[in-house]
Order: sequence, then C-alpha cells, then structure tokens
Amino acid sequence: MARRRGWVVGRIFLRLAVVGALLGTAVVVGPAWYVKAVSDDRMLSVDDVPAQPVALVLGAEVYADGQPSRYLRARLDVAYELFIAEKVKVILVSGDSASRHYNETDGMRDYLIQRGIPAKKVVGDYAGFDTYDSCVRARQIFGVSKAIVVSQTFHLPRALAICRAIGIEAWGVGDETVKTNSEQWSYGALRELGANLKMVWDVLSQRQPTLGPRERSVDEALRG
Repeated sequence: MARRRGWVVGRIFLRLAVVGALLGTAVVVGPAWYVKAVSDDRMLSVDDVPAQPVALVLGAEVYADGQPSRYLRARLDVAYELFIAEKVKVILVSGDSASRHYNETDGMRDYLIQRGIPAKKVVGDYAGFDTYDSCVRARQIFGVSKAIVVSQTFHLPRALAICRAIGIEAWGVGDETVKTNSEQWSYGALRELGANLKMVWDVLSQRQPTLGPRERSVDEALRG
C-alpha cells in the first residue's frame, strides 16, 4: 500500500513539474513571440526606412571619460547616417544621467556634434533610465509621435513594441556591426527574454517613469 501511495504521489509531482515547465515556457515564449510579431515589418535599413521627424537613440554604457562604449557608438553612427540621408530632422538621445559621475546623454550628444551634426538638432533626454522610460518620455515629455528607433537589432523588437503600445508610430534601424563579439551579443540577446517580461508588466501596469514639465526642445529643433 505504501509503495502504491508513493507511486501515485510521484506521478502527481511529475505532472505538476510538466505543467510548471509548460507554463514557464509560455511565460517566456509568449512575450518574445509578441514583440517579434509587432516589429518584424518595422525593422529596416537606413536606405529603406521611411523618413520620420525624429530618431530616438537608446542609451548604453559610456566610459569614465565620457566616450561612448562600442555598442553605443555603433547606435550613434546609425543615427548619424539617418540624419545625413535626410531620413530624420532631429536626433533625440535618451540615456541614464542620474549621477554627476555618470552621464550617458552628454556623451551621446558630444559624439554626434563632434561628427558634424548641428548642436541644435541633437536633443538630450537625461532621464532615460531604461527602454520603457525612454519611450514613454519621448512621447509624454518631448511630444514625439513618430520616430525611427535606433539600437542593436536584438534590442529593437522590444523597443518598437513598447513605442507602439504607448502611441508612437515607430520604425527601427538596427546595428549589427558589433555582432563580431559573439559572446557579448549572445548575452544581450538572451537578456531580452527576461526584459520582455518586464516590458509586459510596464505596459500593462502603465508604469510612470520620472516625468516633469513638457519639453519644447524637439519642437523647436524641428522648426529650426
């Protein structure tokens, strides 16, 4: 009798484990499928992407001397190409600048200005602490309703999904020049699986990032 009871309990635990594994897989795969579905036809090259008023460049690491890291520099180079090709009129750089010792936004602005983009055409968002914050602030603080989002291609689907969910008509141009570092690229792509879950929570809960008064700098740069 005890042996049979143990066999029944074992089967129950096995079934629960299988159900748990299936649910876990669905939780991870579902958001990944969604972001791919809503972004696939929106990721194009510099030549093919339709012109939009603004390029939104998402922040990444800057070094202690303020220089953009390799990944960030590659994103900024794409934004530069978009501007030179007249696909955008203004570049909005959005990064983490919460500390006086760390400032992604100024590093991004300085790099583009040094490459020859007019300073008045490069607008900085200093509270883009993550992708969701950058997209929401672009819409609510800077009044951006149409944009070309710039990042690495493994990051773009989530960024585009967020933008479209909050009311930005968004296209994306991604960088793959840094894909030569396969280990770091693979880590970034894998990290997106977890970040997709956070995206679902942020969008469904309508999480409010750090906001503030409406900024007119993008409007003024477009008029200029």
